[in-house]
Amino acid sequence: MTDKPAPTPKPPAKSRAKAEPASTFQPGRVAAAVLILLAIGAVAWVAVSLTRFFMLVFAAIVLGAIFNAITSWLCARTGMKRPFALALSVAGIVALFVGVFALFGSQLAREIDTIRAQIPAALAGVEAFLNRYGLGERVRELAEVGSDDISRIVQQAGGYALAAGSGIADFVLVLVAAIFLAGDPATYRRGLVLLVPAKAEETAELALDDAARGLKGWMVGQGVSSLVVAALTWAGLAALGVPAAGGLGLIAGLLDIIPMIGPIIAGVPAVLLAFTVSPMTALWTILLFLAIQQLQGNFLQPMIQKQAVDVPPAVLLFAVVAAGILFGFLGVLLAAPLTVVVYVMVQRVYVKTLLGKDIKVAGRD
Repeated sequence: MTDKPAPTPKPPAKSRAKAEPASTFQPGRVAAAVLILLAIGAVAWVAVSLTRFFMLVFAAIVLGAIFNAITSWLCARTGMKRPFALALSVAGIVALFVGVFALFGSQLAREIDTIRAQIPAALAGVEAFLNRYGLGERVRELAEVGSDDISRIVQQAGGYALAAGSGIADFVLVLVAAIFLAGDPATYRRGLVLLVPAKAEETAELALDDAARGLKGWMVGQGVSSLVVAALTWAGLAALGVPAAGGLGLIAGLLDIIPMIGPIIAGVPAVLLAFTVSPMTALWTILLFLAIQQLQGNFLQPMIQKQAVDVPPAVLLFAVVAAGILFGFLGVLLAAPLTVVVYVMVQRVYVKTLLGKDIKVAGRD
């Protein structure tokens, strides 16, 4: 009897199902991708819409850091309890501003009125000076070519000035928030650290320490720099006989907070008013601003960087431009401290932690 070959076993139904090609269309993954894209777009839209809010928050942080530094100094020097020291620091700063405006407000207002009244005569003097050397027609042609851009800049500057003048509510909000932040900074610090993964907490703590030191050093150095620039500008313009020297000195000191661009902006009205005296006075005014700029760039700015962090000048310049485009007038004012904070954060988190390279810690030699 011949043996029959055993029948080939059929593969199980599960194996056959695996051999079949899977469907290329998966609705679940497509829906998840669409939801992720929509969420990213929504977050980006909210971030863009709240840019002014974020800048106000950062302004409150900067002012809170000032209050905290003064409060800590008072507590260390006098043994005063923190709530009383904070109240004294806030009252002292408010009284300082009120006293300055009470003592010098009317005088500065008169000088600013003088600046505004004499600008047309100054422009006429510049035009007469250029015509004397045959350059007036060429300058007028260049002015006509760039008239649209100049008008746009003036309109933007007017908008910035209007926004700055109507920001009383924002100032009150920032002041109150800064008092809360300075009242208990450890609570807000712990809250920020809790938002990062546990393995990154040490890096977050170090980054916050670096940012605090850099911001404190920048504030001290910038305060000294602004006072020196204001005093030298005031004294130099008064010695040259330029009208409204006090107001121009105040403008120079306030604009010193804007890196690179601030001194140039401050020098324009001073040179124009100097033309009302004589072209030679205008020339000496230009030389005065160049000398002060050299002092600021070679002595005062390195002092600020030594106390805070050595931010390259080109980075500061581009940061001012970018902050003005993104955040307007408030961004320009806060460009320097914002750049310091971002710079030290990038150094600590990216360069030191992720790349493993040595860095220069903010506020330390």
